[in-house]
Amino acid sequence: MKRAVWLPNWIGDAVMATPALRLLRDSDPAGELVGIFRGPIRETLAGTRFLTKMIPDRSSGKVRLRDQWAFVRCLQREEFDEIVLLTNSLRTAAVAALARIPRRIGFSRDGRGWLLTHRLQPLPKTQPHPVLPEYLRLAGQAVGLSDLSRVDSSLELNIGREDLLQWEDFAARYCLDEGHFVCLNSGGAFGAAKHWPVDYFAQLALRIVEHRRLPVVLLCGPAERELATRFMAETRHPLIHSLAEEAVGVGFSKAIVKHARAMITTDSGPRHFAAAFGVPVITLFGPTHIAWSETCFEQAVHLQQPVDCGPCQQRICPRGDHRCMRELTVDRVFAAYLELERTSLRRAVA
Repeated sequence: MKRAVWLPNWIGDAVMATPALRLLRDSDPAGELVGIFRGPIRETLAGTRFLTKMIPDRSSGKVRLRDQWAFVRCLQREEFDEIVLLTNSLRTAAVAALARIPRRIGFSRDGRGWLLTHRLQPLPKTQPHPVLPEYLRLAGQAVGLSDLSRVDSSLELNIGREDLLQWEDFAARYCLDEGHFVCLNSGGAFGAAKHWPVDYFAQLALRIVEHRRLPVVLLCGPAERELATRFMAETRHPLIHSLAEEAVGVGFSKAIVKHARAMITTDSGPRHFAAAFGVPVITLFGPTHIAWSETCFEQAVHLQQPVDCGPCQQRICPRGDHRCMRELTVDRVFAAYLELERTSLRRAVA
């Protein structure tokens, strides 16, 4: 079997798709499983055993028409037997059909059902539900498995050698030991509405180093360097560090999370790195519904401040006051961290 899988575009969704990728790989260990990806998804899945090859997606509207057709011809030359569409767009289903892939498996939504050979009915968008089991449903359809109750749904990632070496260099410079620092993540590609205030993160970091005597490392993607710089200006403590001055990448961020004692993060892609590496994690939810990204990781704590206007699922706060995040206090988050430490210690002893 030569099977393609069109991967999700978001980092967090790609991590939540790893149980589906594992099911596809384990069902046909000797077959080819080719991932079609955009953006940072290659780095996200680097080091995992699932995919035999990856092909960058050249079909978006930002690409010239002749290059889009060249991409379709590229998929035709691959002569896939089947494609599993983890994406929901009309575009990806149309490209798969134009590439004449015989079996096209995906959710029948947004008018694209006629482009698929094997259609699954999605749950209503009005009903918040985890995407992880939905990805598994698609994979189950591909491998002929309807009962998914015994399928391993844990997240799985790995880190490459270069990222490990970058972590070792960073750890040596700042005297960080594995399992003896706390990782913070303040960003979110979804939009500003997901951000917890930078000054709150600064106060939280100072409490951790002063009360727990643990170093703190703030993750930083290319779009969050300004936030990280403000964070460092507000903390100014020798045990508090950020990646603002580092050559940042998804792989390096994975390595930081993997070696952390715990993670405190907004509802953004890197939060799922913690679950994949078995690192206790606190996620701060604002405008997004918790159910959409639930992974049932037993060492995960979700915090969300009830407000009459949310969760609104908006990228920018429609009211302008950002209540859902501003009313989620530093006191509450720090208390949750202390409790997470206690429960993690009890679990380790047991």
